[in-house]
Amino acid sequence: MKPSLLLSGCLLFLGLQLQAQVVTYETAPKKAKAIFDKAIEAVRLYKSKEAVGLLQEALKAAPGFTDAYGQMGLCYVELKDYAAASATFGKLKQLDSSGLRPVMVPYSRALAGTGDFQGALQLINQYLANAKTKNINAEKLKANYTFAVSQKQQVPFHPENLGDHINSKDPEYFPSLTIDSKTLIYTRRVNGRNEDFYITHRDANGWQPAQNMGEPVNSSFNEGAQNISQDGTMLVFTGCEFPEGKGSCDIYYSIKTPNGWSAPQNIGAPINTRDWESQPSLSADKQTLYFARETSDNGADIFTSHRLENGRWSVPERLGPNINTSGRETTPFIHADGQTLYFASNGHPGYGGLDIFYSRRQPDGSWGPAINLGYPINTIDEDASLVVEANGKTAYFASDRSDTRGGLDIYSFELYPEARPLQTLYVKGFVYDTTTHERLTANIDVIDLQGGYPIAAVKTDENGDFLAPLPVGKDYAFHVNKKGYLFYSDNFSLKDHHPGVPFEKNIPLQPLAANASIILHNIFFQSKQYSLEPASVTELDKLVKLLQDNPSVKIEIAGHTDNVGSDKDNLVLSANRARAVVKYLTDKGINISRLTFKGYGESQPIATNDTEEGRAANRRTVFRIVSIN
Repeated sequence: MKPSLLLSGCLLFLGLQLQAQVVTYETAPKKAKAIFDKAIEAVRLYKSKEAVGLLQEALKAAPGFTDAYGQMGLCYVELKDYAAASATFGKLKQLDSSGLRPVMVPYSRALAGTGDFQGALQLINQYLANAKTKNINAEKLKANYTFAVSQKQQVPFHPENLGDHINSKDPEYFPSLTIDSKTLIYTRRVNGRNEDFYITHRDANGWQPAQNMGEPVNSSFNEGAQNISQDGTMLVFTGCEFPEGKGSCDIYYSIKTPNGWSAPQNIGAPINTRDWESQPSLSADKQTLYFARETSDNGADIFTSHRLENGRWSVPERLGPNINTSGRETTPFIHADGQTLYFASNGHPGYGGLDIFYSRRQPDGSWGPAINLGYPINTIDEDASLVVEANGKTAYFASDRSDTRGGLDIYSFELYPEARPLQTLYVKGFVYDTTTHERLTANIDVIDLQGGYPIAAVKTDENGDFLAPLPVGKDYAFHVNKKGYLFYSDNFSLKDHHPGVPFEKNIPLQPLAANASIILHNIFFQSKQYSLEPASVTELDKLVKLLQDNPSVKIEIAGHTDNVGSDKDNLVLSANRARAVVKYLTDKGINISRLTFKGYGESQPIATNDTEEGRAANRRTVFRIVSIN
């Protein structure tokens, strides 16, 4: 509530009717009246805490001073001390219930602030029943309280302050973490003026003392609302009133190099416009950017843009109606799983101003319904800017709770199971040439084997290093591609069991040359069958593309089995499986003259047949380059 409204509430108290033991402004002793006047002046100067102290003195001088109780309750609401506000308004009710009318709306907020939504709803209904004019604010509060009452129960929520290594007397907000949860970057408003980024690293002893990131990322301008990429190599953030900006606030980026962070660059059109663009969030593969933009038709909406082959960004598109409303949608955060989006909105049904919601990506790529995170994560006040670790359990947000070091602090809490994203592991390593052992730049695709849709499209850095996300609960095809080389394939099964630790794998790529061969790890058949499983299509299409891009290449498809069954049956089965692959290729337009196939049965094992793991390795499909004309 604005101080001007607090004053108007105060002035309404001056007309309270005298009752037994009730003291009004007109009947108050001169001393109490003088102190009360000082309190009103403190309110005019935005000094609510000082005003509370003065009002307490006034009550000592005149214990039944109703105007002082009313004004004190308003000050407590302004300070968001809702328990004290409720108790103060309750005392006023005891003294003079007829004097509640001027403060019924803030009294309802105080009750709702303590979680008594039923009491708040009753009070606001009573107020509206007797209102002579339409009160949009009260109607909005009624909608909030009605929603809150319909939710029945609270969600688990036990936030913990991250402590003195992170938080200070200055406000800290907008936390952001890498996928390994070892690096945290956040915004701090230093001395109440300039916004800068601070960085801390976590080791076995916890978070280390945070350090100012310094130049060139931090400057004399305000930098805020940042997001560090999951691999820790790119920082996207909001810069406001920068000299080269296109609008009031634009999105900028900085790249981590061997010599430190690069000078920030404006991400440019078509992402930045004359409008306000802010609060960017990168997907784990750094190929999709989510951000908030102020719009003329809907206060603010969440947009998304995709990185193109040439490195530029596509024209941003609004997310659908399950995310965006006619209200404000802000602070998007796309989890490392690529499937769960957290954001703030005041357009969906909620508890107060901005509430935090989450949405799941659907099989068709659209976003599912927005789900409110619930009370007390969401409150009657503004709640926004939540991020979740890759483990899916630990969430971080900024709040000014009772144990704050000063203003907003960074807190963490365990997110309740229903609202968690998929736990996300990752595979990291580097790509290299098998002949020269030189590091290579390459493209890496992670694909959901069952759905056939991409999870991540990662590009290695100039040193060949990569990090690709692997949400648990699914099976993935893993492909590495570079022009002039055979592609590399692998798969990661995280559907039924996962070790809870990331994978490390260095990827060898073979130059295109006669006799070069690779195992097609993502070609699947039913046991003792030779019909291709649907999950094989992604890998087969990669092979089609390789042959289309290299029309002079001729190949052999070889089928291999384990030693279960007779030699003759295994020879026939392996040949039929190789034939099925060749048929798929010819059906896709590859000339049969470039293709041969052969079944080798169990004659060329690459592992022991004494274990299931070894037998699985021996059941394989291989393609080999026969010649390059």
